[in-house]
Amino acid sequence: MPIYDFECVSCGYKAELMRKMSEPSQTICPQCASETFAKMLSAPSFQLNGTGWYASDFKDKKPKNSDNATEKTDVKTTEPDTKAVACNPGCACH
Repeated sequence: MPIYDFECVSCGYKAELMRKMSEPSQTICPQCASETFAKMLSAPSFQLNGTGWYASDFKDKKPKNSDNATEKTDVKTTEPDTKAVACNPGCACH
């Protein structure tokens, strides 16, 4: 559900309201009750609900094989070949 920034032109009250996209915009200020409460242009923000999201399902879980995390593996590194190779005019590298 999107979160919108609102500001009252009359009193300057600002608020973030979670509203459905299909719901009409709120125009009455909750602070001063004037009809100058309007949506502000701001960066998008939203709230994720339900299962399957990082915060609800994966945040507190430990990674698999945490006992083997300290093991080191040998990694072979190869130096790039610096010799110039002559290519044919129709080769795929040009």
